[in-house]
Amino acid sequence: MAKITKDEFISSLKEMTLLEIKELVDAMKEEFGVDPSAVAVAAGPVAAAEDAEPSTVTVTIADAGAAKVAVIKVVREITGLGLKESKDVVDNAGTPVKENISMEEANEIKAKLEEAGATVEIK
Repeated sequence: MAKITKDEFISSLKEMTLLEIKELVDAMKEEFGVDPSAVAVAAGPVAAAEDAEPSTVTVTIADAGAAKVAVIKVVREITGLGLKESKDVVDNAGTPVKENISMEEANEIKAKLEEAGATVEIK
């Protein structure tokens, strides 16, 4: 018997009626002793946990630390703001450095700011 691929199997399922799929599930229970619907239910919470991470986040500075000038330079580099605007962001703890960015970009920014001496929060 030739082995079918997952895509071929799914394609054939699309062509079946609900009654035929139910009969297939019953045959799988009988042949393998496993209820395939129980596996699908068990996999549900795992998928929900993966979606729990937000798609966009905001990076804020909680504390500029001792090397405030270095932190201001990094904020200027990241945001493209002028010196005064960057200083205002650093002076006002909780002011967003960057908003609505990916978690990957947020982690890169956090690493740069922490290297300069700041304490950073990702929300």
